Amino acid sequence: MLLQDKVAIITGGGSGMGKAMCQLFSRQGAKVVVADLNAEAAEATRQELPGDALAVAVNVADEAMVRNLVEETVRVFGRVDILANNAGVPMSFLPIEELTVERWDTIMNVNTKSIFLTSKYVVPIMKQQGGGVILNTASIASIRARPGLHAYCASKGAAVILSKALAIELAPYKIRVNAINPGPADTPMLSKFMNGDQADIERDTKEIFIDSVPLGSLISPEDIANAALYLASDMGKMVTGEVLNVDGGRGI
Repeated sequence: MLLQDKVAIITGGGSGMGKAMCQLFSRQGAKVVVADLNAEAAEATRQELPGDALAVAVNVADEAMVRNLVEETVRVFGRVDILANNAGVPMSFLPIEELTVERWDTIMNVNTKSIFLTSKYVVPIMKQQGGGVILNTASIASIRARPGLHAYCASKGAAVILSKALAIELAPYKIRVNAINPGPADTPMLSKFMNGDQADIERDTKEIFIDSVPLGSLISPEDIANAALYLASDMGKMVTGEVLNVDGGRGI
């Protein structure tokens, strides 16, 4: 029970890596706030958890909704010990001249601005408590750029350097901030990085991405959850400002 009685907000908790984090953190004793844009998915995850949990529908790029998420967490559970920023959006290959300003803004808002907003409202609580943990799910694309994924790479690169900046700023308050760089993961989001006929995408996606991973398999949501547990618990109590690649060697 590495997170006994800790209160954890996990964004993107309705599916994929976020759901795996919710499940593992709950099994380890945490009171979990499942935050997701999809209210039904958030509630479905909440109902599966063995411990105390709360589901909150939130657009992580909307300041008022993020403020409400944090306020509701404190109202129900009284504190916030862990913030796991896992919500994100992908992009498929697109030449830079075809990228619209609207698409750029959406990717940056969900993947990067959200970290600013959640931190803005959680940090004062953690300071008052005397400590806390912030985990930001970035991507191996933050350090291994790929053609046509410019906006996505930029958003995840920003997430990494923002994590480092917050880590050094918040260290005097015993608030640790780290990032995780997943490689190609076996989640519903994976196929959205590809263009083409949907049938071909569904058939070829895993094979294409598996070939890019030296260890020879996709990363599972549980792999990311295990890394998050290490960083969120006292096992990682002297780790801050770090980026943990969970990518099967793809970033080498």
